[in-house]
Amino acid sequence: MSALAAAALLPESIGPYIALMGLGFAVAILGHLSRSRWMVAIGVIMVFLATVLLPLALQVFSDEPPPPGPNVPLAALQR
Repeated sequence: MSALAAAALLPESIGPYIALMGLGFAVAILGHLSRSRWMVAIGVIMVFLATVLLPLALQVFSDEPPPPGPNVPLAALQR
């Protein structure tokens, strides 16, 4: 599976990432309350995925071109 095909699976809006992060916090809190290390770990992983996937999706789906570099004439560099 190529990177572009995997990136096409990511949602373009911010809603699913916020929901994943909120659900991850809820799962981690429930894990702490029930003293379940596995549940805490799953919640932390969910929060981590939300924070990693959101910037990745924003980078892949942004239509804004990169800023141009400085246009310095070669004559100015040879002084």
